[in-house]
Amino acid sequence: MYFLSIVVPLYNEQTLVAEVINQVKNVQFPPSVSEYEIIVVDDCSTDDSFQVVSGIAEGDPQIRVLRHEKNMGKGAAVRTGINAAKGNVFLIQDADLELRPTDIPDMVNCMQSLNVELVNGSRYMAGVYRPVASYKRYWGNKIFTSITAIIINVKITDMACGYKLVHKNLYDKLKLREDRFGFEAELIIKALRIKKNNIAEVPVSYFPRNEGEGKKLRGIDAFKILGTIIKFGLLRMN
Repeated sequence: MYFLSIVVPLYNEQTLVAEVINQVKNVQFPPSVSEYEIIVVDDCSTDDSFQVVSGIAEGDPQIRVLRHEKNMGKGAAVRTGINAAKGNVFLIQDADLELRPTDIPDMVNCMQSLNVELVNGSRYMAGVYRPVASYKRYWGNKIFTSITAIIINVKITDMACGYKLVHKNLYDKLKLREDRFGFEAELIIKALRIKKNNIAEVPVSYFPRNEGEGKKLRGIDAFKILGTIIKFGLLRMN
């Protein structure tokens, strides 16, 4: 049975975070989930995100809110949330609704049925309807995913997808260090270094935003992600 800890890294999403939490709480979790909690980690938002989520969490024992006193990055926020988690399985849920909580049951069922310790969401596998997305971002991710796949010798389709479901047994072995958007690449590479057939991919819905709508990923972040791939993939740093 799984105690599912849903970690929500939050930065300047005051208009969406309430809906994200509402959608998570309305998920029909599969029978393998005996209990769940939501841990929101506000990464020193400059808008009212922290106040909004604190109000939602008041009186709800399933929701906990943590806060960074300075902005540290998504990877750091995820680690803070997982370090405080009570569960034995961790799901990363972005606060921007580009990825929808309705896909969580499929990820949990995949982990249970295939007996793997990491389930990666894929925005590019067939199986769900999706609106069109940025062509440049698509090819950037495709190139980075292909480089990672070649280095590790495993076929994956979407290294950078924010939806990751990881079992505590595996997470404790990874010793993750990346503070920002390179977190996803580090997690995938280190997990595959430990055991290649311990990961599965599940198609997920994707509703992309642009920078005007609050997209956080910038062009400079692509170079940082590439640096992460080189550091942990080619150079095999711990």
